[in-house]
Amino acid sequence: MKKPIRVAITGAAGNIGYALAFRIAAGEMLGKDQPVILQLLELPVEKAQQALKGVAMELDDCAFPLLQGMVLTDDPKVAFRDANWCLLVGSKPRAPGMERADLLKDNGKIFIGQGQVIDEVAADDARVAVVGNPCNTNCMIAALQAKRLPRDRFTAMVRLDENRAKSQLAQKAGVPVTAIEDMFIYGNHSPTMFADFTHAKINGKPVTEVVSDREWLETTFLPKIGKRGAEILAARGLSSAASAAGALIDHVRDLVTPGKVHSVAVASDGFYGFSEGIWAGVPVRTTTPGSYEIVRDYEMNDFAKSKIKLTNDELLGERETVKELIGG
Repeated sequence: MKKPIRVAITGAAGNIGYALAFRIAAGEMLGKDQPVILQLLELPVEKAQQALKGVAMELDDCAFPLLQGMVLTDDPKVAFRDANWCLLVGSKPRAPGMERADLLKDNGKIFIGQGQVIDEVAADDARVAVVGNPCNTNCMIAALQAKRLPRDRFTAMVRLDENRAKSQLAQKAGVPVTAIEDMFIYGNHSPTMFADFTHAKINGKPVTEVVSDREWLETTFLPKIGKRGAEILAARGLSSAASAAGALIDHVRDLVTPGKVHSVAVASDGFYGFSEGIWAGVPVRTTTPGSYEIVRDYEMNDFAKSKIKLTNDELLGERETVKELIGG
């Protein structure tokens, strides 16, 4: 039996956390032969802690062979202690009438604290995946707190956009999702993200050959992916949860599987025209479990460059909004 991997989940009793924990315990994220210990963090209020106990009771009742233990806590130092994977799911949601700048600042304070604690108490090989929105900038904030852990350990999730893009293209072309290849997300996890159909393939052929309606690709497909979360919120009255949890499973599973090429938001060094120091979605190739290299081979046309500029400008604006918090 392998040594258990410790997985910390914030917001563990929330909708995404609830959809996530059982799949991790079932081995879908780290492997069917990999034991796990779940370290579950929730808010220090009675309702949240009671809900967390209920999640743990259900996990017990599933009798997962791989689940070697659980830690339930409202203390980040306990939740992140010796954690190998820190899944930062919980964040303050945007309230009606709330300005995005205020949301950024409020969440910035949360991720400053979590970044500091992770750097202090997590395992030496700790990796961090940020889901709580706005996830790119929250990831940047957390990573900037770290003195021990290198910044390439901190990634943000754009995999939900990749999955959405694959699904929409497959439906348009009348093919299975498995027929879609090389569909990657660039930039922010927001309506400005760029789902790069210009290099994607359907059954080995360029998307633009299979889907000849260029106007649909530019004016229907891209906005639909960018606004899909709002569409789901309007339909079910709640934000995406199961699909976000599924995307996080994909995000981590591919990051621990050498050879996988997938979309991840990572620290920019100027790749693809992104400004240095922001966290932007790009294709990466997993090299060893938990480590990756940026795929830099794609030549962008003028249309793609214009879309990348828009999402880069938004990320720069977010960084400007939180600069006082991060000492910028």
